[in-house]
Amino acid sequence: MKKLTTEKLIQYMQDRTDEPLRHDAESLVEACNTVSEELNHDNALDMLKLLCFNDAIHGLHTHSYSFNTATGREIIHKIQQEYYEYKDC
Repeated sequence: MKKLTTEKLIQYMQDRTDEPLRHDAESLVEACNTVSEELNHDNALDMLKLLCFNDAIHGLHTHSYSFNTATGREIIHKIQQEYYEYKDC
């Protein structure tokens, strides 16, 4: 599995958008890595893309006709829960 690092996250966000990162990068990394492991998905960066940019993860069937599926919404919810759990520690 390709784990996400804080440096990779910050660089990806700088490359993808001009907006400043408003969230705690370390907590985002931990949340994306944790959910990616739980779902046996091979790339934690995909979790970040889903959460922040609503990019589809085709292997996990997160979208149908460009709309979030129930699975996609559940994954987003899991990432958000993990993020706040790490952030509040």
